[in-house]
Amino acid sequence: MHKPSPILHLQRRDPSRNMARFYCLSVERSLFGDAVLVREWGRIGTLGRRRLDLFANVAQAQEAMRRLMVSKVKRGYSSVG
Repeated sequence: MHKPSPILHLQRRDPSRNMARFYCLSVERSLFGDAVLVREWGRIGTLGRRRLDLFANVAQAQEAMRRLMVSKVKRGYSSVG
């Protein structure tokens, strides 16, 4: 049985540019057993947007999650909590 991965919460704040953004990533299972990378992003305080990316297995979804995290950190996001 697959143990769900923890949700990764990232934020990017820059008051001088009126920027307050969030980005959340998690790997979950779909109803059909597929591995799903769940991505949510937007301005802090809003619902934002949500995207689901299907993968053949959990390892591929976790690798995609790791690559996205590295990319976001390079763009100024930092981990929350």
